[in-house]
Amino acid sequence: MSEYFHSVTLNREACHGCITCVKRCPTEAIRVRGGKAQIIAERCIDCGECIRVCPHHAKLAVTDPLSGIEKFKYKVVLPPPSLFGQYKRQEDLELIRTALIGLGFDEVYEVAAAAELVSDATRRLMEQGALKGPVISSACPAVLRLIRIRFPNLLDNVLPLLPPMEVAARLARAKAVEETGLKPEEIGIAFLTPCPAKVTSVKNPMGTEKSSVDLAISVSDVYPALLASMNKCAERGVGPDHSQSGRTGLSWGNSGGEAAATFTMRYLAADGIENVINVLEQMEDEKLADQDFVELNACPAGCVGGVLNIENPYVAVTRMKHLRDYRPVACNHIQGEKLPTELPWDAPVEPITALRLDPSPMKAMQKMQRIEAIQKRLYGLDCGSCGAPSCRALAEDIVNGYADEDACIYILKKKVETVRDSLLKLKIGDRDKTDEKDGCAR
Repeated sequence: MSEYFHSVTLNREACHGCITCVKRCPTEAIRVRGGKAQIIAERCIDCGECIRVCPHHAKLAVTDPLSGIEKFKYKVVLPPPSLFGQYKRQEDLELIRTALIGLGFDEVYEVAAAAELVSDATRRLMEQGALKGPVISSACPAVLRLIRIRFPNLLDNVLPLLPPMEVAARLARAKAVEETGLKPEEIGIAFLTPCPAKVTSVKNPMGTEKSSVDLAISVSDVYPALLASMNKCAERGVGPDHSQSGRTGLSWGNSGGEAAATFTMRYLAADGIENVINVLEQMEDEKLADQDFVELNACPAGCVGGVLNIENPYVAVTRMKHLRDYRPVACNHIQGEKLPTELPWDAPVEPITALRLDPSPMKAMQKMQRIEAIQKRLYGLDCGSCGAPSCRALAEDIVNGYADEDACIYILKKKVETVRDSLLKLKIGDRDKTDEKDGCAR
């Protein structure tokens, strides 16, 4: 595989070197060095939290432009469930579908339709007892990468099914090939992404060797053009409703929707990266063993809270609830006893050793001892003034050669005070000697 792609990037010119992002990063992937933030690539999970909290808008998400669809003969767009909560006039799904066609797409395939198939498959696997519980959702790529980095022991609990975005892309391409007679590579699949983590999962997929999505276009980028297209379509009028999903699929757009679709009463749904980490820590401590299913979303309120969306996530949640009231329970079901080949993982998801101190256990132990010794000399304030998120993180950076103890302003202050006191003593000593000489001369 080529070098790992990250959607989250830094605009160094806009960065003021504050430590807001450093303190909020869930994997301690950011440091401030030389007055500018630096992202440790192997630790970043592209959750977008730094984009959300940066007061200077120095963190950005790299996405594909809408114009990228022009290189394909046939263009299919995949709107996520969360998209339908971004517009005030979302009560008519067909209006948004028609407006997407107005942007130059030939076909619309709702990710919510694929979500209903994933929910059906999840229920079947859980009923068969084929999964290790509590089962953890695999839908949020930021959470899955977080587990690979910080909680690798929980990987066996992760649902081994591809996310609805990937399933929708596979089904949409197969459908387009059958209907148009074109080659698969002549068909472009564009996903309207609410978050940078899904962009990264397209470039570096998990659970499969290659993503079926060709373009990941930011919802915020397409929002103005889609709104204008909706206004034009509303003036002309739209046809009958051809939407492909029901309440089950649309519910995936906000926290709790996927878990509720498992039809179990023993489920947990958490959103917001800090809450997600708390839940994963409790799972490691086996405190949630009585739960059947655990749904985790890195963004607040779920995908509607993605940093590449426009609307306030809680306003969007309310809109989604009103929209679901007029939909059937589900419009998509798995036919037959076997799961479609488009759903299960076809590649292993392995742990990421980004937090490992050294490949050698012996050297790692030695580094650990040095880290603990250095940490004892630090002040334990976790103030972040050194550019690291905590005193322990600074100690680790020192051991790895990325910083020195003078990075701690309190240690540096103590050294400066020591030098100052020494200089004062020398000055006083020189003055006393001068006074003695003057006294002898008199």
